[in-house]
Amino acid sequence: MLNPDFPFPYDEYLSHPAGLGSVPAEMHGTEVAVIGAGLSGLVAAYELMKMGLKPVVYESSRIGGRLRAGRPDGQAGPVADLGGMRFPRSGKSFFHYADKLGIETSPFPNPLTPAAGSTVIELGGRAHYAETTADLPQFFADVSNAWDDCLEERAHFAAMQEAIRNRDLATIKRLWNELVPRFDDVSFSGYLATSKAFSALPFEYREAFGQVGFGTGGWDTNFPDSFLEILRVVYVDADADQHRIIGGAQLIPERLWEHAPGSLAYWPAGTSLSSLHGGHPRPGVTSVRRLKNDGGAPGDIAVTDRWGSVAAYPAVIATCQSWLLSARIDVDESLFSHKLWTAIERSHYMQSSKTFVVVDRPFWKDIDPETGRQVMSTTLTDRLTRGTYLLDNGPDQPALICLSYTWNDDALKWLPLDADERVRLMLHSLKQIYPTVDIASHIIGDPITVSWEDDPNFMGAFSDNLPGHYRYQERLYTHFMQASHEQRHRGIFLAGDDISWTGGWADGAVTTGLNAVWGVMNQLGGSTPTENPGPGDRFEELKPIRLP
Repeated sequence: MLNPDFPFPYDEYLSHPAGLGSVPAEMHGTEVAVIGAGLSGLVAAYELMKMGLKPVVYESSRIGGRLRAGRPDGQAGPVADLGGMRFPRSGKSFFHYADKLGIETSPFPNPLTPAAGSTVIELGGRAHYAETTADLPQFFADVSNAWDDCLEERAHFAAMQEAIRNRDLATIKRLWNELVPRFDDVSFSGYLATSKAFSALPFEYREAFGQVGFGTGGWDTNFPDSFLEILRVVYVDADADQHRIIGGAQLIPERLWEHAPGSLAYWPAGTSLSSLHGGHPRPGVTSVRRLKNDGGAPGDIAVTDRWGSVAAYPAVIATCQSWLLSARIDVDESLFSHKLWTAIERSHYMQSSKTFVVVDRPFWKDIDPETGRQVMSTTLTDRLTRGTYLLDNGPDQPALICLSYTWNDDALKWLPLDADERVRLMLHSLKQIYPTVDIASHIIGDPITVSWEDDPNFMGAFSDNLPGHYRYQERLYTHFMQASHEQRHRGIFLAGDDISWTGGWADGAVTTGLNAVWGVMNQLGGSTPTENPGPGDRFEELKPIRLP
Protein backbone atom coordinates (compact mmCIF):
# COMPACT_ATOMS: atom_id res chain seq x y z
CA MET A 1 0.00 0.00 0.00
CA LEU A 2 2.55 2.52 -1.23
CA ASN A 3 0.34 5.51 -0.63
CA PRO A 4 0.56 8.27 -3.27
CA ASP A 5 0.26 11.12 -0.74
CA PHE A 6 3.45 10.07 1.06
CA PRO A 7 4.99 7.12 -0.80
CA PHE A 8 7.52 6.20 1.85
CA PRO A 9 8.44 2.46 1.59
CA TYR A 10 7.61 1.43 5.15
CA ASP A 11 8.07 -2.28 4.40
CA GLU A 12 11.70 -1.69 3.41
CA TYR A 13 12.21 0.48 6.50
CA LEU A 14 10.81 -2.26 8.74
CA SER A 15 12.77 -5.11 7.21
CA HIS A 16 16.17 -3.35 7.07
CA PRO A 17 18.73 -5.17 9.27
CA ALA A 18 20.01 -1.85 10.68
CA GLY A 19 16.72 -1.33 12.53
CA LEU A 20 14.45 1.70 12.88
CA GLY A 21 16.73 3.84 15.00
CA SER A 22 18.00 4.47 18.52
CA VAL A 23 17.98 7.03 21.33
CA PRO A 24 20.96 8.17 23.43
CA ALA A 25 21.84 5.79 26.26
CA GLU A 26 20.93 8.40 28.87
CA MET A 27 17.34 8.30 27.56
CA HIS A 28 16.99 4.55 28.08
CA GLY A 29 14.13 3.70 30.41
CA THR A 30 12.38 7.05 29.74
CA GLU A 31 8.62 6.65 29.94
CA VAL A 32 6.47 7.59 26.93
CA ALA A 33 2.67 7.51 27.17
CA VAL A 34 0.72 5.68 24.48
CA ILE A 35 -3.03 6.34 24.54
CA GLY A 36 -4.88 3.39 23.02
CA ALA A 37 -4.02 -0.32 22.80
CA GLY A 38 -5.24 -0.84 19.26
CA LEU A 39 -2.91 -1.89 16.47
CA SER A 40 -1.33 1.55 16.00
CA GLY A 41 -0.70 2.05 19.72
CA LEU A 42 0.80 -1.39 20.19
CA VAL A 43 3.05 -1.11 17.12
CA ALA A 44 4.30 2.24 18.44
CA ALA A 45 4.78 0.88 21.96
CA TYR A 46 6.53 -2.24 20.67
CA GLU A 47 9.04 -0.25 18.60
CA LEU A 48 9.66 2.26 21.41
CA MET A 49 10.37 -0.64 23.74
CA LYS A 50 12.89 -2.07 21.25
CA MET A 51 14.73 1.29 21.36
CA GLY A 52 15.07 1.02 25.15
CA LEU A 53 12.27 3.43 26.04
CA LYS A 54 9.45 2.46 28.40
CA PRO A 55 6.05 2.81 26.75
CA VAL A 56 3.15 3.22 29.18
CA VAL A 57 -0.01 2.08 27.39
CA TYR A 58 -3.43 3.38 28.43
CA GLU A 59 -6.61 1.62 27.29
CA SER A 60 -10.24 2.49 28.07
CA SER A 61 -11.73 -0.83 26.94
CA ARG A 62 -9.70 -3.85 25.89
CA ILE A 63 -6.64 -4.63 23.84
CA GLY A 64 -7.32 -4.71 20.11
CA GLY A 65 -9.14 -1.52 19.20
CA ARG A 66 -11.00 -1.98 15.94
CA LEU A 67 -9.45 -5.41 15.47
CA ARG A 68 -12.05 -6.60 17.95
CA ALA A 69 -13.33 -10.16 17.76
CA GLY A 70 -16.23 -11.82 19.51
CA ARG A 71 -17.88 -15.13 20.31
CA PRO A 72 -21.30 -15.94 21.76
CA ASP A 73 -21.05 -15.71 25.55
CA GLY A 74 -19.60 -18.84 27.12
CA GLN A 75 -18.92 -20.60 23.83
CA ALA A 76 -15.82 -21.85 22.11
CA GLY A 77 -15.72 -22.11 18.35
CA PRO A 78 -15.54 -19.59 15.50
CA VAL A 79 -14.49 -16.02 16.17
CA ALA A 80 -16.37 -13.15 14.53
CA ASP A 81 -14.27 -10.19 13.38
CA LEU A 82 -16.38 -7.21 14.38
CA GLY A 83 -13.91 -4.66 13.04
CA GLY A 84 -11.15 -5.34 10.53
CA MET A 85 -11.69 -8.69 8.84
CA ARG A 86 -10.21 -8.29 5.33
CA PHE A 87 -6.50 -7.60 4.94
CA PRO A 88 -5.04 -7.00 1.45
CA ARG A 89 -1.70 -8.61 0.76
CA SER A 90 -0.52 -5.24 -0.54
CA GLY A 91 -0.52 -4.09 3.10
CA LYS A 92 3.06 -5.21 3.57
CA SER A 93 3.71 -3.20 6.73
CA PHE A 94 0.75 -4.89 8.40
CA PHE A 95 1.93 -8.31 7.25
CA HIS A 96 5.44 -7.56 8.54
CA TYR A 97 3.98 -7.85 12.04
CA ALA A 98 1.49 -10.59 11.20
CA ASP A 99 4.30 -12.79 9.86
CA LYS A 100 6.57 -11.97 12.83
CA LEU A 101 3.80 -13.12 15.17
CA GLY A 102 3.12 -16.38 13.34
CA ILE A 103 -0.35 -15.36 12.19
CA GLU A 104 -2.09 -17.76 9.80
CA THR A 105 -4.29 -16.39 7.04
CA SER A 106 -6.50 -17.65 4.24
CA PRO A 107 -8.13 -15.88 1.29
CA PHE A 108 -11.26 -13.97 2.31
CA PRO A 109 -14.42 -15.22 0.54
CA ASN A 110 -15.16 -11.99 -1.27
CA PRO A 111 -17.74 -12.03 -4.07
CA LEU A 112 -16.65 -13.73 -7.28
CA THR A 113 -13.38 -14.99 -5.84
CA PRO A 114 -12.29 -18.65 -5.72
CA ALA A 115 -12.48 -18.51 -1.91
CA ALA A 116 -16.19 -17.70 -2.12
CA GLY A 117 -16.92 -20.67 -4.35
CA SER A 118 -20.10 -19.06 -5.62
CA THR A 119 -21.77 -15.68 -5.48
CA VAL A 120 -25.35 -14.51 -5.78
CA ILE A 121 -26.00 -10.94 -6.90
CA GLU A 122 -29.63 -9.98 -6.35
CA LEU A 123 -30.93 -6.64 -7.62
CA GLY A 124 -34.50 -5.54 -8.07
CA GLY A 125 -35.75 -8.94 -6.94
CA ARG A 126 -33.79 -10.83 -9.59
CA ALA A 127 -30.97 -13.13 -8.49
CA HIS A 128 -27.92 -14.03 -10.57
CA TYR A 129 -25.78 -17.04 -9.58
CA ALA A 130 -22.11 -16.97 -10.58
CA GLU A 131 -18.92 -18.84 -9.83
CA THR A 132 -16.85 -16.46 -11.97
CA THR A 133 -17.58 -13.09 -13.60
CA ALA A 134 -18.09 -14.94 -16.90
CA ASP A 135 -21.29 -16.45 -15.48
CA LEU A 136 -22.96 -13.04 -15.07
CA PRO A 137 -25.09 -11.34 -17.72
CA GLN A 138 -23.38 -8.93 -20.11
CA PHE A 139 -24.89 -5.99 -18.22
CA PHE A 140 -22.50 -6.57 -15.31
CA ALA A 141 -19.50 -6.78 -17.61
CA ASP A 142 -20.55 -3.46 -19.15
CA VAL A 143 -20.76 -1.87 -15.69
CA SER A 144 -17.35 -3.27 -14.74
CA ASN A 145 -15.81 -2.06 -17.99
CA ALA A 146 -17.29 1.42 -17.46
CA TRP A 147 -15.61 1.51 -14.02
CA ASP A 148 -12.26 0.53 -15.53
CA ASP A 149 -12.64 3.10 -18.30
CA CYS A 150 -13.60 5.98 -16.02
CA LEU A 151 -10.56 5.29 -13.78
CA GLU A 152 -8.28 5.44 -16.79
CA GLU A 153 -9.75 8.50 -18.50
CA ARG A 154 -8.92 11.07 -15.80
CA ALA A 155 -7.02 9.33 -12.99
CA HIS A 156 -3.86 7.97 -14.71
CA PHE A 157 -4.80 4.55 -13.35
CA ALA A 158 -2.47 2.29 -15.35
CA ALA A 159 0.42 4.74 -15.10
CA MET A 160 0.00 5.10 -11.35
CA GLN A 161 -0.19 1.36 -10.75
CA GLU A 162 2.94 0.83 -12.83
CA ALA A 163 4.79 3.52 -10.85
CA ILE A 164 3.69 1.90 -7.57
CA ARG A 165 4.78 -1.56 -8.74
CA ASN A 166 8.17 -0.17 -9.79
CA ARG A 167 8.48 2.04 -6.68
CA ASP A 168 9.05 4.99 -8.96
CA LEU A 169 8.47 7.54 -6.20
CA ALA A 170 9.09 10.59 -8.38
CA THR A 171 6.42 9.53 -10.87
CA ILE A 172 3.96 8.70 -8.10
CA LYS A 173 4.40 12.19 -6.66
CA ARG A 174 4.15 13.90 -10.06
CA LEU A 175 0.93 12.12 -11.02
CA TRP A 176 -0.71 12.45 -7.62
CA ASN A 177 0.20 16.09 -7.06
CA GLU A 178 -1.58 16.87 -10.33
CA LEU A 179 -4.75 15.02 -9.25
CA VAL A 180 -5.14 16.33 -5.70
CA PRO A 181 -6.14 19.91 -6.55
CA ARG A 182 -8.29 18.66 -9.41
CA PHE A 183 -10.35 16.18 -7.41
CA ASP A 184 -10.27 17.36 -3.78
CA ASP A 185 -13.73 18.93 -4.15
CA VAL A 186 -15.17 16.16 -6.34
CA SER A 187 -17.31 13.44 -4.77
CA PHE A 188 -17.16 9.80 -5.85
CA SER A 189 -20.69 10.11 -7.23
CA GLY A 190 -19.81 13.32 -9.03
CA TYR A 191 -16.79 11.73 -10.65
CA LEU A 192 -18.85 8.82 -11.96
CA ALA A 193 -21.63 11.04 -13.24
CA THR A 194 -19.23 13.26 -15.18
CA SER A 195 -17.07 10.46 -16.59
CA LYS A 196 -17.34 9.71 -20.30
CA ALA A 197 -17.80 6.04 -19.53
CA PHE A 198 -20.80 6.31 -17.21
CA SER A 199 -22.40 9.47 -18.62
CA ALA A 200 -22.84 7.61 -21.92
CA LEU A 201 -24.84 4.87 -20.15
CA PRO A 202 -28.30 4.91 -18.56
CA PHE A 203 -28.49 5.69 -14.84
CA GLU A 204 -29.16 2.04 -13.98
CA TYR A 205 -25.51 1.24 -14.72
CA ARG A 206 -24.30 3.64 -12.05
CA GLU A 207 -27.03 2.38 -9.76
CA ALA A 208 -25.93 -1.23 -10.19
CA PHE A 209 -22.29 -0.31 -9.65
CA GLY A 210 -23.30 1.46 -6.45
CA GLN A 211 -25.21 -1.57 -5.23
CA VAL A 212 -22.67 -4.31 -5.88
CA GLY A 213 -19.43 -2.69 -7.04
CA PHE A 214 -16.64 -4.95 -8.18
CA GLY A 215 -14.12 -6.51 -5.83
CA THR A 216 -15.37 -6.39 -2.25
CA GLY A 217 -18.97 -5.29 -2.80
CA GLY A 218 -21.10 -2.18 -2.95
CA TRP A 219 -19.72 1.32 -3.28
CA ASP A 220 -22.74 3.60 -3.04
CA THR A 221 -22.38 4.16 0.69
CA ASN A 222 -19.07 5.79 -0.29
CA PHE A 223 -20.61 7.95 -3.02
CA PRO A 224 -20.46 11.11 -0.83
CA ASP A 225 -16.70 10.62 -0.27
CA SER A 226 -13.98 12.65 -1.89
CA PHE A 227 -12.96 10.75 -5.01
CA LEU A 228 -9.37 10.91 -3.76
CA GLU A 229 -10.37 8.44 -1.03
CA ILE A 230 -11.42 5.91 -3.66
CA LEU A 231 -8.26 6.33 -5.70
CA ARG A 232 -6.13 5.67 -2.62
CA VAL A 233 -7.87 2.29 -2.28
CA VAL A 234 -7.85 1.11 -5.89
CA TYR A 235 -4.34 2.30 -6.81
CA VAL A 236 -2.75 0.03 -4.20
CA ASP A 237 -5.08 -2.97 -4.68
CA ALA A 238 -6.52 -2.61 -1.19
CA ASP A 239 -9.80 -3.98 -2.58
CA ALA A 240 -8.13 -7.10 -4.03
CA ASP A 241 -6.37 -10.26 -2.79
CA GLN A 242 -7.74 -9.86 0.72
CA HIS A 243 -7.11 -12.39 3.49
CA ARG A 244 -8.74 -13.27 6.79
CA ILE A 245 -6.91 -14.06 10.03
CA ILE A 246 -7.35 -17.64 11.19
CA GLY A 247 -8.54 -17.38 14.80
CA GLY A 248 -9.64 -13.76 14.44
CA ALA A 249 -7.91 -10.45 13.75
CA GLN A 250 -7.64 -9.71 17.48
CA LEU A 251 -4.82 -12.27 17.62
CA ILE A 252 -2.44 -9.68 16.16
CA PRO A 253 -2.69 -7.05 18.92
CA GLU A 254 -2.93 -9.76 21.58
CA ARG A 255 0.25 -11.46 20.38
CA LEU A 256 2.05 -8.16 19.89
CA TRP A 257 1.29 -7.35 23.53
CA GLU A 258 2.92 -10.62 24.64
CA HIS A 259 5.75 -10.82 22.10
CA ALA A 260 9.35 -10.53 23.30
CA PRO A 261 11.54 -9.09 20.51
CA GLY A 262 14.76 -10.88 19.68
CA SER A 263 16.72 -7.63 19.67
CA LEU A 264 16.27 -5.08 22.46
CA ALA A 265 18.18 -2.06 23.67
CA TYR A 266 18.46 -1.67 27.48
CA TRP A 267 15.76 -4.16 28.50
CA PRO A 268 16.66 -7.75 29.43
CA ALA A 269 15.92 -10.58 27.01
CA GLY A 270 12.34 -11.78 27.26
CA THR A 271 10.89 -8.32 27.94
CA SER A 272 7.48 -7.73 26.38
CA LEU A 273 4.88 -4.99 26.55
CA SER A 274 2.91 -7.24 28.84
CA SER A 275 5.82 -7.75 31.24
CA LEU A 276 6.53 -4.00 31.36
CA HIS A 277 2.90 -3.44 32.42
CA GLY A 278 2.45 -6.32 34.84
CA GLY A 279 0.10 -7.96 32.34
CA HIS A 280 -2.43 -5.13 32.00
CA PRO A 281 -2.47 -1.72 30.32
CA ARG A 282 -3.14 1.35 32.44
CA PRO A 283 -6.80 2.45 32.67
CA GLY A 284 -8.35 4.79 30.12
CA VAL A 285 -7.31 8.45 29.98
CA THR A 286 -9.55 11.27 31.21
CA SER A 287 -7.18 14.25 30.97
CA VAL A 288 -4.06 15.36 29.09
CA ARG A 289 -2.50 18.64 30.31
CA ARG A 290 0.71 20.53 29.69
CA LEU A 291 2.81 21.19 32.77
CA LYS A 292 5.05 24.26 33.12
CA ASN A 293 8.67 24.43 34.12
CA ASP A 294 10.08 27.11 36.39
CA GLY A 295 9.68 30.40 34.59
CA GLY A 296 6.51 29.24 32.85
CA ALA A 297 8.11 27.49 29.86
CA PRO A 298 6.22 24.46 28.49
CA GLY A 299 7.19 21.29 30.32
CA ASP A 300 6.17 17.64 30.31
CA ILE A 301 2.67 16.42 29.53
CA ALA A 302 0.58 15.09 32.41
CA VAL A 303 -1.80 12.19 31.74
CA THR A 304 -4.60 11.38 34.18
CA ASP A 305 -6.32 7.99 34.08
CA ARG A 306 -9.92 7.22 34.98
CA TRP A 307 -9.06 6.53 38.64
CA GLY A 308 -7.23 9.84 39.10
CA SER A 309 -3.63 8.64 38.87
CA VAL A 310 -1.40 11.26 37.23
CA ALA A 311 1.93 10.71 35.50
CA ALA A 312 4.07 13.14 33.50
CA TYR A 313 5.84 12.27 30.24
CA PRO A 314 8.20 14.08 27.87
CA ALA A 315 6.24 12.62 24.96
CA VAL A 316 2.75 11.21 24.37
CA ILE A 317 1.39 9.25 21.40
CA ALA A 318 -2.40 9.51 21.01
CA THR A 319 -3.79 6.67 18.88
CA CYS A 320 -7.38 6.88 20.07
CA GLN A 321 -10.13 7.93 17.68
CA SER A 322 -9.37 11.62 17.20
CA TRP A 323 -12.84 12.90 18.17
CA LEU A 324 -12.21 11.56 21.67
CA LEU A 325 -9.58 14.26 22.17
CA SER A 326 -12.37 16.83 22.36
CA ALA A 327 -15.48 14.76 23.12
CA ARG A 328 -14.39 12.45 25.98
CA ILE A 329 -10.87 13.40 27.09
CA ASP A 330 -10.14 16.75 28.73
CA VAL A 331 -7.24 17.83 26.54
CA ASP A 332 -5.39 21.08 27.15
CA GLU A 333 -6.28 23.19 24.10
CA SER A 334 -2.77 24.62 23.94
CA LEU A 335 -1.37 21.20 22.98
CA PHE A 336 -2.62 21.64 19.41
CA SER A 337 -2.84 24.65 17.13
CA HIS A 338 -6.27 26.00 16.25
CA LYS A 339 -5.82 24.71 12.71
CA LEU A 340 -5.13 21.21 13.99
CA TRP A 341 -8.13 21.31 16.33
CA THR A 342 -10.24 22.26 13.32
CA ALA A 343 -8.87 19.28 11.40
CA ILE A 344 -9.66 16.97 14.32
CA GLU A 345 -13.23 18.27 14.57
CA ARG A 346 -13.83 18.10 10.80
CA SER A 347 -12.79 14.45 10.57
CA HIS A 348 -15.62 12.42 9.06
CA TYR A 349 -16.31 8.90 10.33
CA MET A 350 -18.20 6.16 8.55
CA GLN A 351 -20.83 4.23 10.44
CA SER A 352 -20.62 0.47 10.17
CA SER A 353 -22.69 -2.45 11.39
CA LYS A 354 -22.09 -6.21 11.31
CA THR A 355 -24.18 -9.10 12.57
CA PHE A 356 -22.87 -12.67 12.79
CA VAL A 357 -24.45 -15.98 13.71
CA VAL A 358 -22.66 -19.24 14.49
CA VAL A 359 -24.11 -22.20 12.61
CA ASP A 360 -23.67 -25.91 13.22
CA ARG A 361 -21.74 -26.55 10.00
CA PRO A 362 -21.06 -24.95 6.59
CA PHE A 363 -24.46 -26.13 5.33
CA TRP A 364 -24.31 -23.69 2.40
CA LYS A 365 -22.03 -26.17 0.63
CA ASP A 366 -24.90 -28.65 0.37
CA ILE A 367 -25.90 -29.14 -3.25
CA ASP A 368 -29.45 -28.44 -4.33
CA PRO A 369 -30.55 -31.57 -6.27
CA GLU A 370 -32.71 -29.50 -8.63
CA THR A 371 -30.11 -26.90 -9.64
CA GLY A 372 -26.83 -28.69 -8.91
CA ARG A 373 -25.65 -25.52 -7.15
CA GLN A 374 -24.71 -24.73 -3.56
CA VAL A 375 -27.85 -23.96 -1.59
CA MET A 376 -26.44 -20.58 -0.49
CA SER A 377 -23.64 -18.28 -1.65
CA THR A 378 -21.77 -15.13 -0.76
CA THR A 379 -24.51 -12.60 -1.41
CA LEU A 380 -24.70 -9.00 -2.59
CA THR A 381 -28.15 -7.45 -2.66
CA ASP A 382 -30.01 -4.16 -2.63
CA ARG A 383 -31.99 -5.41 0.37
CA LEU A 384 -31.25 -4.33 3.94
CA THR A 385 -28.56 -6.97 4.42
CA ARG A 386 -26.42 -5.66 1.50
CA GLY A 387 -23.43 -8.03 1.99
CA THR A 388 -23.64 -11.57 3.39
CA TYR A 389 -20.42 -13.59 3.85
CA LEU A 390 -19.99 -17.30 4.57
CA LEU A 391 -16.96 -18.20 6.68
CA ASP A 392 -16.01 -21.86 6.70
CA ASN A 393 -13.91 -23.41 9.49
CA GLY A 394 -13.65 -26.94 8.12
CA PRO A 395 -16.03 -29.79 7.25
CA ASP A 396 -18.69 -30.47 9.88
CA GLN A 397 -17.22 -27.80 12.14
CA PRO A 398 -19.26 -24.87 13.49
CA ALA A 399 -19.05 -22.01 11.02
CA LEU A 400 -19.92 -18.32 10.80
CA ILE A 401 -22.31 -16.34 8.67
CA CYS A 402 -21.92 -12.60 8.55
CA LEU A 403 -25.61 -12.03 7.83
CA SER A 404 -25.10 -8.36 7.09
CA TYR A 405 -22.19 -5.98 6.67
CA THR A 406 -23.30 -2.40 6.06
CA TRP A 407 -21.94 1.15 6.14
CA ASN A 408 -23.21 4.70 6.64
CA ASP A 409 -26.96 5.13 6.01
CA ASP A 410 -27.45 1.37 5.70
CA ALA A 411 -25.73 0.84 9.05
CA LEU A 412 -27.92 3.47 10.73
CA LYS A 413 -31.01 1.45 9.79
CA TRP A 414 -29.87 -1.24 12.22
CA LEU A 415 -28.79 1.08 15.02
CA PRO A 416 -32.03 1.09 17.13
CA LEU A 417 -32.51 -2.69 16.93
CA ASP A 418 -31.18 -5.28 19.37
CA ALA A 419 -29.32 -8.35 18.15
CA ASP A 420 -32.33 -10.66 17.99
CA GLU A 421 -34.42 -8.16 16.03
CA ARG A 422 -31.56 -7.59 13.64
CA VAL A 423 -31.26 -11.31 12.96
CA ARG A 424 -35.01 -11.69 12.50
CA LEU A 425 -35.11 -8.99 9.82
CA MET A 426 -31.95 -10.25 8.15
CA LEU A 427 -33.30 -13.79 7.92
CA HIS A 428 -36.51 -12.38 6.43
CA SER A 429 -34.56 -10.57 3.70
CA LEU A 430 -32.39 -13.60 2.92
CA LYS A 431 -35.50 -15.79 2.74
CA GLN A 432 -36.62 -13.78 -0.29
CA ILE A 433 -33.39 -14.76 -2.04
CA TYR A 434 -33.18 -18.36 -0.73
CA PRO A 435 -36.79 -19.41 -0.18
CA THR A 436 -35.97 -23.10 0.37
CA VAL A 437 -33.10 -22.59 2.84
CA ASP A 438 -33.87 -22.64 6.57
CA ILE A 439 -30.91 -20.69 7.93
CA ALA A 440 -32.44 -20.38 11.40
CA SER A 441 -32.45 -24.15 11.91
CA HIS A 442 -28.64 -24.15 11.76
CA ILE A 443 -28.01 -21.27 14.19
CA ILE A 444 -26.41 -22.16 17.51
CA GLY A 445 -25.82 -19.72 20.36
CA ASP A 446 -26.56 -16.02 20.47
CA PRO A 447 -25.93 -13.59 17.61
CA ILE A 448 -22.91 -11.29 17.69
CA THR A 449 -23.40 -7.74 16.51
CA VAL A 450 -21.79 -4.32 16.56
CA SER A 451 -22.67 -0.78 15.54
CA TRP A 452 -19.40 1.13 15.79
CA GLU A 453 -21.05 4.54 15.89
CA ASP A 454 -22.79 3.48 19.12
CA ASP A 455 -19.53 2.64 20.90
CA PRO A 456 -18.45 5.59 23.10
CA ASN A 457 -14.79 4.65 22.63
CA PHE A 458 -15.02 4.97 18.85
CA MET A 459 -18.18 6.85 17.70
CA GLY A 460 -17.69 5.44 14.22
CA ALA A 461 -15.91 2.71 12.30
CA PHE A 462 -13.18 4.67 10.53
CA SER A 463 -12.44 8.04 8.98
CA ASP A 464 -13.44 8.78 5.43
CA ASN A 465 -12.73 12.16 3.87
CA LEU A 466 -15.52 14.15 2.27
CA PRO A 467 -14.91 16.57 -0.62
CA GLY A 468 -12.83 19.50 0.55
CA HIS A 469 -11.23 17.59 3.43
CA TYR A 470 -7.76 17.15 1.95
CA ARG A 471 -6.31 20.12 3.85
CA TYR A 472 -7.55 18.70 7.16
CA GLN A 473 -6.09 15.24 6.48
CA GLU A 474 -2.77 16.73 5.45
CA ARG A 475 -2.55 18.58 8.79
CA LEU A 476 -3.36 15.41 10.74
CA TYR A 477 -0.99 13.16 8.85
CA THR A 478 2.01 15.50 8.93
CA HIS A 479 1.62 16.29 12.64
CA PHE A 480 4.56 14.01 13.53
CA MET A 481 6.91 16.52 11.87
CA GLN A 482 7.15 19.04 14.70
CA ALA A 483 10.35 21.06 14.10
CA SER A 484 8.32 24.06 12.91
CA HIS A 485 5.71 23.81 15.69
CA GLU A 486 5.60 26.22 18.59
CA GLN A 487 7.12 24.66 21.71
CA ARG A 488 3.73 24.38 23.39
CA HIS A 489 2.44 22.25 20.50
CA ARG A 490 5.29 19.74 20.60
CA GLY A 491 5.57 16.42 22.37
CA ILE A 492 2.15 14.92 21.62
CA PHE A 493 1.94 12.85 18.43
CA LEU A 494 -1.20 11.68 16.65
CA ALA A 495 -1.39 8.20 15.13
CA GLY A 496 -3.97 5.63 14.11
CA ASP A 497 -5.76 4.68 10.93
CA ASP A 498 -7.93 7.82 11.06
CA ILE A 499 -4.74 9.94 10.93
CA SER A 500 -3.57 7.99 7.88
CA TRP A 501 -4.56 8.58 4.27
CA THR A 502 -6.23 5.17 4.24
CA GLY A 503 -8.79 5.22 7.04
CA GLY A 504 -10.18 1.79 7.82
CA TRP A 505 -7.12 -0.14 6.66
CA ALA A 506 -4.82 -1.75 9.22
CA ASP A 507 -1.75 -0.83 7.19
CA GLY A 508 -2.49 2.86 7.86
CA ALA A 509 -2.65 2.17 11.59
CA VAL A 510 0.80 0.55 11.42
CA THR A 511 2.47 3.25 9.33
CA THR A 512 1.17 6.22 11.34
CA GLY A 513 2.32 4.43 14.49
CA LEU A 514 5.79 4.25 12.93
CA ASN A 515 5.63 7.95 12.07
CA ALA A 516 4.92 8.73 15.73
CA VAL A 517 7.82 6.50 16.81
CA TRP A 518 10.13 8.50 14.53
CA GLY A 519 8.77 11.73 16.04
CA VAL A 520 9.39 10.59 19.62
CA MET A 521 12.84 9.26 18.78
CA ASN A 522 13.75 12.55 17.11
CA GLN A 523 12.44 14.61 20.05
CA LEU A 524 14.49 12.59 22.53
CA GLY A 525 17.71 13.14 20.60
CA GLY A 526 17.74 9.85 18.70
CA SER A 527 18.25 9.13 15.02
CA THR A 528 17.83 6.51 12.36
CA PRO A 529 20.77 4.62 10.81
CA THR A 530 22.27 6.40 7.80
CA GLU A 531 21.58 3.35 5.65
CA ASN A 532 17.92 3.16 6.72
CA PRO A 533 16.37 6.65 6.77
CA GLY A 534 12.95 6.91 8.37
CA PRO A 535 9.77 8.71 7.33
CA GLY A 536 10.88 11.98 8.89
CA ASP A 537 14.28 11.80 7.24
CA ARG A 538 12.72 11.54 3.79
CA PHE A 539 9.80 13.85 4.51
CA GLU A 540 10.93 16.81 2.41
CA GLU A 541 11.45 14.53 -0.58
CA LEU A 542 8.08 12.73 -0.31
CA LYS A 543 5.82 15.03 1.70
CA PRO A 544 2.15 15.43 0.74
CA ILE A 545 1.31 18.37 -1.46
CA ARG A 546 0.00 21.34 0.56
CA LEU A 547 -2.99 23.06 -1.01
CA PRO A 548 -3.16 26.86 -0.73
